[in-house]
Amino acid sequence: MATYPRPIAERSPAPFASDDHDGLLLLHRAAREMGSILDLELLIERIVHDVSRWFGVLESNIYLREGQDMTLAAVHGCSVHRKGHALQPGKGIVGHVALTGRMHYAPDVRSDPYYIACEPDTRSEVGIPLQVDGEVIGVFTAAHPDVDAFCQEKLQLLQALGCHIEVAVQNARLFQEQRQVRDRMDREAQEARQIQEALFPKSSPLVPGYRISGFSIPAGAVGGDWYDFIPLSQERWGLVLADASGKGTAAALMMSAARGILRSLAEDCAAPGKVLDCLNRLLLNDFPVGRFVTMLFAVLDPAARTLTIANAGHPWPLLANGSAAHVVSGANGLPIGFAQESFAQTSIELAPGARVLFYSDGISEAENSRAEDYGSRRLQEFLSSERGTCAEQILDDVRAFVAGRGLQDDATAILIRAE
Repeated sequence: MATYPRPIAERSPAPFASDDHDGLLLLHRAAREMGSILDLELLIERIVHDVSRWFGVLESNIYLREGQDMTLAAVHGCSVHRKGHALQPGKGIVGHVALTGRMHYAPDVRSDPYYIACEPDTRSEVGIPLQVDGEVIGVFTAAHPDVDAFCQEKLQLLQALGCHIEVAVQNARLFQEQRQVRDRMDREAQEARQIQEALFPKSSPLVPGYRISGFSIPAGAVGGDWYDFIPLSQERWGLVLADASGKGTAAALMMSAARGILRSLAEDCAAPGKVLDCLNRLLLNDFPVGRFVTMLFAVLDPAARTLTIANAGHPWPLLANGSAAHVVSGANGLPIGFAQESFAQTSIELAPGARVLFYSDGISEAENSRAEDYGSRRLQEFLSSERGTCAEQILDDVRAFVAGRGLQDDATAILIRAE
């Protein structure tokens, strides 16, 4: 979930000496308007425009610090400089204010040692520092065509306004940084998702006498579930469904590592138990403590009409073999990366019409709005019915069950049908 920056605390301006009710109303209005804008460019443009209108000034500018220079970020009423104009420290009233961190008022710019001529009609100008935690982040200026146009009360009012400006500018900057970080993370997540999708099978295998389908839905941009169809010798096929602990990028990275090694092992050693033995031995010391992968690896032999399964801590498949669906029974092994052990394997016969379902716990543990699990019983009923003809239909039924809640965990299924 995205988080937004907390507003920084305002520093207290000098006591407002005027009892001018209009001035207090102006400050209140300015604070309200500035607090509602989090787009930095829009914010500072609005400020210089409003200051010119409220105070009847000839020119109003906001310079923001970029490195060592002060760069013109917003300008109103100036015919000489455009946005992006840079001033070095100490140059002009802006540079002097940035260097000292104190307000500078020139009642008559013609005799001011820091003023750099700009608009020919300018006679008085004030520069006010914008500070955050004692550091000058910018300078706000206002110029007037009259000599000594800013009385003490107006200067105090402008200083008070400056306090609101510095808070609004800093909060807008923080929001902008957060948005950039979020956008970058979204782009990276989308790229990771595209890469992960490329690791899934592009199509179902063509196996005479069988229909095999797989489908996966990640709970987030990337997930820790994975399924695969691996062609083996003697027209056999390796079928794998795995679930990495955790969610998101960490789980996806673990799954990517497991995928590459398992594929190379399966080609050389088709016995499912031995494949999981080797995979576990290779990954045992690589996975961080507390991280693991549950996995089903099976070999389908179409000629012998058998499916041989090894289980590393995963829910056992469901089998509908001419009767109501039931759980395939066999020896449970520990998850990959948990401890060194040997994995047993179980073989089942696939009579004509038999259906076998591999699934991840994101399906059985999916909850609806009443906090009810989809559960293995619903899966068995669905598999036994005529509706369960492909993996995607099963996941569609799960999504309909959870309705508006959405899936809270990755959901993956493989369905094998013997014709």
